[in-house]
Amino acid sequence: MADSTTAPQHDLLALRTRIDALDRELLALLNRRAALAQEVGEVKKKEGSVAFRPEREAQVIDGLKAANPGPLKSASVAPIWREIMSACRALETPTRVAYLGPAGTFSEEAALGFFGSSIVRVPCANFDEVLHNTVAGSADFGVVPVENSTEGVVTRSLDLFLTTPLFIIGETSLLVRHNLLRRENTLAGIGAVCAHPQALAQCHGWLSLHLPDAERRPVSSNAEGARLAAGDVSIAAIASERAGSEFGLHVVAPAIQDEAHNRTRFAILAHPDRQPRPAASGHDCTSLVVSVANKPGAVHDMLVPLKKHGVSMSRFESRPARSGQWEYYFYIDLQGHPDQPHVAAAMQELRAVCAFFKLLGTYPIDVH
Repeated sequence: MADSTTAPQHDLLALRTRIDALDRELLALLNRRAALAQEVGEVKKKEGSVAFRPEREAQVIDGLKAANPGPLKSASVAPIWREIMSACRALETPTRVAYLGPAGTFSEEAALGFFGSSIVRVPCANFDEVLHNTVAGSADFGVVPVENSTEGVVTRSLDLFLTTPLFIIGETSLLVRHNLLRRENTLAGIGAVCAHPQALAQCHGWLSLHLPDAERRPVSSNAEGARLAAGDVSIAAIASERAGSEFGLHVVAPAIQDEAHNRTRFAILAHPDRQPRPAASGHDCTSLVVSVANKPGAVHDMLVPLKKHGVSMSRFESRPARSGQWEYYFYIDLQGHPDQPHVAAAMQELRAVCAFFKLLGTYPIDVH
């Protein structure tokens, strides 16, 4: 008589055999999809159209989420299919993406999350270089942070939007977990903590409580802080686990950000001469920067067209115009797409009352 313990082992072996067979079926199907993608690429080359269309990919993912019967969670569908589409897109043409480097930054993580891992990575020393490479054509797309749920807007990014010819074609949001990284797995002997100024601010409370005497040293990126910590035992860094793995550092303290649900929103930028502006996807955001004359009621007059045409505003930020006249630029996110008549009418009337008006981008957003 067989040992009763062998029955579950036989069941497990049978299940694994079935999974292996399904994996091979999936691989065959993925290769069929890749072959079709190559055919699509040839048609696009003849038409002179681009490989990446964010609204098309958003519609594909939304459709798959809606059709998902489970037990696979719908939240898992998007990253799986982004990787599939990334790998297939790479067969058409390489996608070059610029972001704040070096390896291991949250900007790199945002770029990989949006485009998938089958990209040509273009790490940059600062946000200005990200935009320069994208304008010059060294990169097809640029990724920059624009807003953090704890510290608010990333001011350098907003200031750069005023003068760049680039256009926002997408956005992605990243849950940011800051970790204290170091060569030695102890808090003792830390003389300085290196990180991007935003990360230092987002961990202010934890640092004040646990490392009150350590210098807080701002650097160009969190990954740069990790690189410095790898070369000096007296330095700790605030960065991602990926950066810790990249530079061989211990996670001395995980998740030290003051806000548990700390998220950063990133904008995806492209040059309108090389990448068409996304068509309406059904759930879109339109970003503007405007200014009005410094007179009573000017801001009220600016908002009237939005109310009149029923256009909702999801973000309203002000930045000094640095003119010395106490004037401001207003960064506005509207719900909808300029191809929609009510949005177009509101924007036309808004433009008429503004001293300065610039359309920063219109792009699909993830509503799930």
